[in-house]
Amino acid sequence: MQRRKEILRLLREAQGPLSGAWLGKHTGVSRQVVVQDIALLRTEGYPIVSTARGYLLDEPKEAVRLVKVYHTEEQVEDELNTIVDLGGSVVSVMVNHRAYGKVEAALDLRNRRQVQAFVNDLRSGKSSALLNLTSGYHFHRIAAESEAVLDEIVEALREKDYLAELLPYEQRNLDFE
Repeated sequence: MQRRKEILRLLREAQGPLSGAWLGKHTGVSRQVVVQDIALLRTEGYPIVSTARGYLLDEPKEAVRLVKVYHTEEQVEDELNTIVDLGGSVVSVMVNHRAYGKVEAALDLRNRRQVQAFVNDLRSGKSSALLNLTSGYHFHRIAAESEAVLDEIVEALREKDYLAELLPYEQRNLDFE
């Protein structure tokens, strides 16, 4: 399931078709496994089109932004619900760890039900939030139908004191978009 989320993220961010071989290389599986994942994603309703040059996600393009946030693990649910309640989706979470470097995971959270399932997984104790690796600081790639909606989400995160300032070295060293 996590691999299929990653395939969706790659397709959403792509500027053109992505081949099955390329997707397989970037997700650590064979082209044939990607073909099977694409078939499963289609049955889930994702409009994936096959072309001679690869796969395309036939969804309207969304505005995407990377935001740096800071909060406790207890505030994860509120932060994520703030984003989805205002019409955004949480595409991924990323930390910039001094030893491990950039660690990013696809989330694809679009509504409260998905946020609740994610939070329940964290609370089960089987895994912990990436923010724990970096003392609460992390990044979210968020998407919405327009820049105006993203602006509204960023302002709501700022009002709740979740928004963190980007440090100069982060601006130079991170591949944000």
